[in-house]
Amino acid sequence: MSRVPQIDRRMALSVAAGATLSAAGWPAVALSTPFHRTRPGMTGWPSDTAWEALNTAVGGQLRRLAEPFAACAVPDGSACRAADALLRNSFAIGDDPALTQASGWLDAWNAAPSAYVVAARHAADVAAAVDFAARHRLRLVIKGGGHSYHGASSAADSLQIWTRPMRQVVLHDEFAPVGCRDAGNAVSIGAGARWLEAYQAVTTAGRRYVQGGGCTTVGVAGLIHGGGFGSFSKRFGLAAGSLLEAEIVTADGQVRIANPSIHSDLFWALKGGGGGSFGVVTRVTLRTHALPHNFGAVFGRIKASSDNAYAQLVGAFLDLYAARLFNENWGEQIRLGPDRTLTLGMVFQGLEQSEAEAIWRPFLDWLAHRSADYAWSTPARILSVPGRHLWDADWLRANAPDLIAGDDRPGAPTEHFVWAGDAGQAGQFIHGYGSRWLPQSLLDPFRRPALAEALLRAARAWPLSLHFNKGLAGAPAGEIEAARDSAVHPAAIDAFALAICGAHGPAAYPGLPTSRADPGAGRERARRVEAAMSALRELAPGSGSYVSEANYFEADWQSAFWGPNYPRLLDIKRRYDPSGLFFVHHGVGSENWTADGFEKR
Repeated sequence: MSRVPQIDRRMALSVAAGATLSAAGWPAVALSTPFHRTRPGMTGWPSDTAWEALNTAVGGQLRRLAEPFAACAVPDGSACRAADALLRNSFAIGDDPALTQASGWLDAWNAAPSAYVVAARHAADVAAAVDFAARHRLRLVIKGGGHSYHGASSAADSLQIWTRPMRQVVLHDEFAPVGCRDAGNAVSIGAGARWLEAYQAVTTAGRRYVQGGGCTTVGVAGLIHGGGFGSFSKRFGLAAGSLLEAEIVTADGQVRIANPSIHSDLFWALKGGGGGSFGVVTRVTLRTHALPHNFGAVFGRIKASSDNAYAQLVGAFLDLYAARLFNENWGEQIRLGPDRTLTLGMVFQGLEQSEAEAIWRPFLDWLAHRSADYAWSTPARILSVPGRHLWDADWLRANAPDLIAGDDRPGAPTEHFVWAGDAGQAGQFIHGYGSRWLPQSLLDPFRRPALAEALLRAARAWPLSLHFNKGLAGAPAGEIEAARDSAVHPAAIDAFALAICGAHGPAAYPGLPTSRADPGAGRERARRVEAAMSALRELAPGSGSYVSEANYFEADWQSAFWGPNYPRLLDIKRRYDPSGLFFVHHGVGSENWTADGFEKR
C-alpha cells in the first residue's frame, strides 16, 4: 500500500482546533479594534532584513515580482511581441506567478502582480509565509492554477503564496484517512498540480479515473474549493464529493489534516465553500474510480432559417435531452446564439459509439427531413476515444489533432495540451458574466415550453451555454449523497444544468498597450449579458449561481453562492480565521472588509 509521507500527519494531529465562535445568519462580524493591512511605504511594512529572514525560512523561494510586460513600454519592440505571444498560452500564464488566466474584469478588477511571492515547495514553506503575513499584517494571496474569474489570485501590494511547485501525484491501491476506515483506491495530489497532470498520472498511466475539471490547466485544489464540476459529473459527481482528506495550513500557521474524523467542520467547508477563505490547501487525497472503457463526444452546429424554425429546434433538442440524455452517461454543453444557431459539444461515457449514434438518430433524422429549415454549418460528428487515451497527448495528436492545442513554447513538455475549445480563454479580459442553476422540474413536459421560451429570449440578447454536467440531477444516488455532504449550494444538486453567459475581450495585463481596451463596447456587451441572465432569473428565481463561474457583481452573493449553507460556513471561518487573514472577493467573511481587502469595516 503506497502512502504519503507521515511527518505532516503527525504534526497536524498535535494541533488542537481553535476556539468555537457561534454565527447566526451572515451579518458582518463585530470587531474590537480597527485593522488596516500594511502596504509598501507604510509604517509596519517589512524591512529588507525581515524579507531576507522569510527567504531563508522558505529555502530561497521568495522573490520580488514586477510588472510582466514592462518591455511593452516600446509597443512595437520584439520583446513586447514575444511577451504578447505568451498570452495565448495557458501553460505560460500558469507558470508565471505575476500572471492570472483572466487578466481582469471591466469596472471590477485588473490583474496586478503581488509585491513578493513564495514559490512554496511543501507545507512548511506555506506555514512560514502565512505566519509572516499574519505578523506583519500583509494582504495574502494564493495562486494555484490562477483561473479565478474574480481575481482571487491577484492583488497589488500583497504577498503571494504560489503552490505551483507542489504538484506530486501519488496513487494508492488502498488509502485510510487518519482516524478513518480504509477508503480503497485513491490518489494524493499536490495543490499546485493542474488537472491534466492528475489525469495523465491516474488515467493515462494508472488506468483509473479521478473526478476533476474539464479544462486541463485548472488547478486541482481550486476546483475542489468550488465543488468541482467536470465533464463527467453526471456519473462521478463532484470532485469535492471524492475528497477523502486534505492537508491545509490555517491562519495560525499550523499544518492540519482535515477529513471526516479530524477537523471535520473544516473538511466540510473545503468541499465547495470557496477558495482562499479558510486556509492554504497543500495536498488533497481523492478516491478514484474504475475507468470507463471509452469516452465519446458529439459535435456539430445547426443554423435555423427563421425564428419559428429556431424555436422548434430548441424545443426538439429539449425533448431529446429529457427523454434520452438526462442521465449519468451524458455531459458537457450546448450553445445558443442570436444568429439562430445551436452548437453541440456533448460528451458521453459508459456507451459504445454505436449506442450513442442510436440515441441521436431520431433527432438527426428529424433535422434531415426539414432541410429547408435547418443547415449544418458544422456537420454532426460522433466519435469515441479509448478511456485510457482521453488525456494522452501523443494519442490525441495522432488520432484527433483538431481536438487539442499544444504548448507552443520552445522546449515545452510534449504532454501539455488544452482542449481546442478552451484555448481562447487564455488571458481573457471579462466584460460581463453570469450563471444560473436550472432546476430539473423545468424538464417536466408542462414546463418545457417556458424553458424553451426563456432560453430563446436570453439567446436573442447574447450567446449562452447550457452545461449539463454542471448540475447533478440525473447522477447516481451515491454521488448525490456525497454532494449533499458538502458546502455546495443545494440548488446545484437539484439542477439539470448550469446556464452560463459571458463576454470578454483581449488580454489587458499591466504594461500592455491601452489601445486594446474599448470600455464602451465592453459595457454594452456586459449590458447584453445581463439582459440574457435576467430572462433566466425570471425563469428560475432564487436558484442561485455557481461560485466559481459567477457574476463579480452578484447581488446577495451569500445566498446566491451557498444558500442555507452560508451561516455554517461563516461560523467555520470565524473558528479557523478569526482575524480574517484570508480574504477573497465575495468569499466567506469578506463582508467584513473593504472591497480591496485592506481594511476591516
